[in-house]
Amino acid sequence: MNYKVMGRFISKILAVEAVFMIPAMLISVFDKEYKAFISFVLSILIIMAVSALLFVLGRKAKQRFFVKEGLACVGLSWIAISLLGCLPFYISGEIPHFIDALFEMVSGFTTTGSSILPEVEAMSRGMLYWRSFSHWLGGMGVLVFLLAVTPANGRSNRFTLHLLRAESPGPNVEKLAPRMRDTAMILYMLYMALTVMNVIFLLLGGISLFDSVCTAFGTAGTGGFGIKNDSMAGYSPYIQNVCTIFMLLFGVNFSCYYLLLLRRFKTVLKDGELRLYLGLVVASITAITINIYHMFGSIGEALHHAAFTVASIITTTGFATVDFDKWPEFSKSIIVVLMMIGACAGSTGGGFKCGRLLLLLKSIRRGIRKTLNPNKVEVIRNNGNAVNEKVISGINIYVATYFIIIFGSFLLIAVDGFSIITNFTAVLSCFNNIGPGLDQVGPTCNFGLFSDFSKIILIIDMLAGRLEIYPILILFSRDVWSFKR
Repeated sequence: MNYKVMGRFISKILAVEAVFMIPAMLISVFDKEYKAFISFVLSILIIMAVSALLFVLGRKAKQRFFVKEGLACVGLSWIAISLLGCLPFYISGEIPHFIDALFEMVSGFTTTGSSILPEVEAMSRGMLYWRSFSHWLGGMGVLVFLLAVTPANGRSNRFTLHLLRAESPGPNVEKLAPRMRDTAMILYMLYMALTVMNVIFLLLGGISLFDSVCTAFGTAGTGGFGIKNDSMAGYSPYIQNVCTIFMLLFGVNFSCYYLLLLRRFKTVLKDGELRLYLGLVVASITAITINIYHMFGSIGEALHHAAFTVASIITTTGFATVDFDKWPEFSKSIIVVLMMIGACAGSTGGGFKCGRLLLLLKSIRRGIRKTLNPNKVEVIRNNGNAVNEKVISGINIYVATYFIIIFGSFLLIAVDGFSIITNFTAVLSCFNNIGPGLDQVGPTCNFGLFSDFSKIILIIDMLAGRLEIYPILILFSRDVWSFKR
């Protein structure tokens, strides 16, 4: 294990985090929230001190970097930015309990949106900005950002490949350019362009710049931290519709947007994962609208709220316009299924991913055909290309690990004594990075009811879900920390 190169890289990540705290600090000064300002100053100083220490310790690091280091580096980086990123909440006293502050920060960076705050609007604007910005930074990935802005050399492409694969969501990472650094830069340019478009459309709806930016951060990162106690319910139908559209856009694989820029429209239209994603959205909206229309004044209003909720859940954003926990059981069942499926691979959304589901369904179909015809050799294809058997094997292992973690976490937090629906949807919500669940963790509730032990379990779930399990899971492996290669 090359500890020095890992330490040096984590030091750069922490330096990026400290720089990104400055706008929140300036907002606190502008609002004359001096307690919040001091907490940001102290936090930045602490983070820079830790960053400097790690950089000095790793200054003579050798450039050897392998898969093991890549996975461990990603896992440790996210833990580090969460532990230090929550300091403003804790030092200011706006979230006085450290575990609660850590839960809120991890929920932000992992774009989960689950909160322990009973009164969001009681926070200062600087804290609300930092809380919302954590979604944007975590949506595409803080490591991807660093790879996009760090000067590259010929030997660093393998280094960036390991990091990008470890942090990016989906069964595999597509290279949009020959160099992985260029791929990271393309992803962030698309991400920023869509975010700016989102802010502009929100401003056209008449809400303030602060509200527009914070809402866009939550939408772009598919995180769902609202800056109002009622999430999105208090905003106009126009604002809600804008969020519906952009939530769905950010749930699409970003490589599709790159292909659109290259005018490869037919390739995008034939994309199997995109078709599955849009098909699930349309089918779910239709089914829920039919099921809930009697609860609203018109079919149009029912369609409006069904579309927003489906977009929010399948993209794992977590915004809410209504309390869907009061909807009929059929609609809530669809919501639970969408919680698990999630958005497209290569998007900012969480969940199991439509890409994995598509390949899993094709794998099942092949298994049935081989049962009927054992001698038949069949290759699984996706978008016309043969899928490597290692990818299929990796998905099967991922499925097994996915459910083991979900049910293990479900059993562990059951010690708090809450209902099965509360516990199960809380785990689903955190592990799939969604935000709200059902029952006592529904869209009008929060996660403050859980014990510190359960919150720690849910924190691990959020990190494991955002990082596709392995970068967190391998940190518990003895082999990772051995000096043997």
